[in-house]
Amino acid sequence: MSNVQTIRIGADEGDQRIDRWLKKRFPQLTQGAVEKMCRTGQLRVEGGRVKANTRIEAGQEVRVPPLPEGAAPAPAAKPRVKQSDAEMIQSCVLWRDEHIIALNKPPGLPSQGGSGQGDRHVDGLTEALMFGYKDRPKLVHRLDKDTSGVLLLARTDRIARALSEAFRHRLTRKIYWAAVAGVPHPRMGSIKYGLVKAPGRGRGGEGEKMMAVHPSDVAATEGAKRAHTDYAVLSALGGRVSWVAMVPVTGRTHQLRAHMAEIGHPIVGDGKYGGSGQENLGDGWGAQLGGEISRKLHLHARMIRFEHPITKKLITVTAPLPEHMARTWKTLGWSETDVPEDPFAETA
Repeated sequence: MSNVQTIRIGADEGDQRIDRWLKKRFPQLTQGAVEKMCRTGQLRVEGGRVKANTRIEAGQEVRVPPLPEGAAPAPAAKPRVKQSDAEMIQSCVLWRDEHIIALNKPPGLPSQGGSGQGDRHVDGLTEALMFGYKDRPKLVHRLDKDTSGVLLLARTDRIARALSEAFRHRLTRKIYWAAVAGVPHPRMGSIKYGLVKAPGRGRGGEGEKMMAVHPSDVAATEGAKRAHTDYAVLSALGGRVSWVAMVPVTGRTHQLRAHMAEIGHPIVGDGKYGGSGQENLGDGWGAQLGGEISRKLHLHARMIRFEHPITKKLITVTAPLPEHMARTWKTLGWSETDVPEDPFAETA
């Protein structure tokens, strides 16, 4: 029997069921064994009892009881990254040093594997980002599959822990850009609706969607979490569409998409939260603009600013817009150089 272990959930391991997390870590375990650990109170998160379907968050500590001996099944040999994929992911590097790599993740590429995602994702391509190091870099946060922009990877475990802590304690600064239907009023404000997962979605999390909960109802709503987004309108085309900067003060699943839809201004191209078949004809609702505007999601992680864990210097990384958003910006007459890097700081 192995000894009791205390394992901290990594930054790229949060927001999943504990039974799935445990079986990934220890493939020799059966579902029945995991459920027995939960029933008997041997498996605990932050000192508390859990059920097999309890969802874990990055940074939490899990007590794992002694496990039966027996080697885990030998992992299937992973194919090497295809040359075309290696060149693609290397071309996404915006900045790197011996500790950190910053990518401009393209839209359509998942951050990591999951239900229905297949084998082609950033985490699966990190072999091509070793650049002479013996270990593959590690994701320290995630972006939705269809969201583009700045994504950080740590080149060592020490840096991964430091950056994960910075994200957990909100010591990093992230600014997203989006095109949204209509023009939010006021033009600068905060959205503080809580979020709760909608019931009845796919068994493996596919089709996951979040529902907004009024701030006064969060405490009484099972599973709801408080969420906070700051936004600022940077430019607008009449009452039909606007360019919005957003800061996710909290980091909930689909937070920016759900929050903008809740206030009546869904992100352009967001069929999940803005209605895939609705064309926006004026201020207020509909995720599709029609004409020459792409139907892809117009959400981009534009900038991230963080203190370097080793040098202690303030690092700012900015990602250019993906092709479909750049075309929209050109069509609407918007220029990346016309707005401040941090519009919230400008008005502070």
